[in-house]
Amino acid sequence: MPEVTNDERGRRIFQLHKERAVEAAIEKIRHNAGSGLSALSPQDLNTLNQILGETWVSVGRQIWQQSSFSRLTRKDLEEIISIGNDVKSKKLREETGINKICRILKGSI
Repeated sequence: MPEVTNDERGRRIFQLHKERAVEAAIEKIRHNAGSGLSALSPQDLNTLNQILGETWVSVGRQIWQQSSFSRLTRKDLEEIISIGNDVKSKKLREETGINKICRILKGSI
């Protein structure tokens, strides 16, 4: 069995924390009937998960923890997904996209 380095353990733990943070955010969004989360396509949900994960990595923990994901509207989600698609297709730099998403999240505080 190959030995796992401390660096690899650290990366795995970081990835788990990121996944848990995104799962918790999605769960809060799901509880908001006005979010329309259930109407999103699997592709849109995947984009939302990915861009929220990248946002979690970049944004300060205080902003993330204070964000009220349950207050995000369908329009907010569509905007976040659109930003995620633009980042994926390289129409928008990731840093710029994350900054736009941060403004949306700060509006939910």
